Amino acid sequence: MFSPEGPTLRELAVQALSSVERGYDLLAPKFDHTPFRTPDSVLRAVAAELRRDRPYEDGLDLCCGTGAGVGALAGVCRRSVTGVDFSAGMLDVARRRVGGAWQRPADGRRDAPVPGAPTPRAARAPRLAWVRADARALPFDRDAFDLVVSFGAFGHFLPRELPGLFAGVHAALRPGGCFAFPLVAPPRPLSAAYWMLLGFDVVMRVRNALWRPPFVMYYRAFRLADVTRELERAGFLVELRALEEFGRRRDGSPRVRAVLARRPAAGAQPAAGTVNS
Repeated sequence: MFSPEGPTLRELAVQALSSVERGYDLLAPKFDHTPFRTPDSVLRAVAAELRRDRPYEDGLDLCCGTGAGVGALAGVCRRSVTGVDFSAGMLDVARRRVGGAWQRPADGRRDAPVPGAPTPRAARAPRLAWVRADARALPFDRDAFDLVVSFGAFGHFLPRELPGLFAGVHAALRPGGCFAFPLVAPPRPLSAAYWMLLGFDVVMRVRNALWRPPFVMYYRAFRLADVTRELERAGFLVELRALEEFGRRRDGSPRVRAVLARRPAAGAQPAAGTVNS
């Protein structure tokens, strides 16, 4: 439908009438040929912000899908990168796409770099791991990572699920760690994009009222003010950075922001978030 390599209209309809997990299992082989995949330009912009921020050791890509974000973390994290997703189909594509050889095998052979990502020196390439799990019930130890990222997945969480989701990320981060993700400004009211997203959300709500299992995917439910409030309630210090390469709207606000939510360092007192955009 979107390109010769992408899914057909029939395949998208079958996916939409499935559960979220089953739907992505079906879509996985063609997902990278749809507009649902986060553009490389956004991945590069967020990775660049993180590289300017500080060195990171262990990173987690939350709801990693086919591994695009995992690849972007290759030039950010020095020791390990983990991708977690609950779709077995998406993880299978991610393993092949990013390259199973990148994972350090038991015999100690040298890791391979991630295709298309900034390539660290081979001797220092981070370990790679894939984990199948629900983001709302992360299976990792406390303080396991100093960086968690997520790209394009938040439409799959209802507003009432955000407190638990953010609390799980907060627990998985070490003190001083960062939870980072891009956030695109909503379209202006009455614009074509506004009506398109509104129409999509209405269709999905009707679909979920009439059909089981539900397929949770809403484009207009993840709003900056609500997200910032819930992150702060979970204990994060929130910083917003404008990604200037995407320009600004007529009112001067950025088209795309990087949200950097930090778990306070040990002994630090929570404080109001900062806005650099």
